Amino acid sequence: MSEPTNYTYATHLDVKFPALSLVDVPSLVRACTDEWYNQTLCKVNESVVRLGVLQGEYHWHKHDNDDEFFFVLDGHFIIDLEDRSIDLQPQEGFVVPKGVVHRTRAPDRAVILMVETASIVPTGDA
Repeated sequence: MSEPTNYTYATHLDVKFPALSLVDVPSLVRACTDEWYNQTLCKVNESVVRLGVLQGEYHWHKHDNDDEFFFVLDGHFIIDLEDRSIDLQPQEGFVVPKGVVHRTRAPDRAVILMVETASIVPTGDA
């Protein structure tokens, strides 16, 4: 059996802003020094909203049971699929359906929101 892969992404799965509190995205973006930062902002029913402050590439992966929604707030964000690439600009979004192999990347610093189930493994299913 192979060793689990260790990724260098700063992924924070704790809920930063509980219900009935102000979600302050600009302060998190300003404070971010990581190249690939992912913070769970809040939980809505059985889903979470996450903030990504990203530059560079994520690895190829898939989620067997979970869709992912990506929405660009600032910058330029690309979702590579096996047969095409989706080039997202500010105020554009895209859903990657469960089971679809994909890779995300940001040629320059991008700020995005992600909506996905709370139980998703961000790095993908083995």
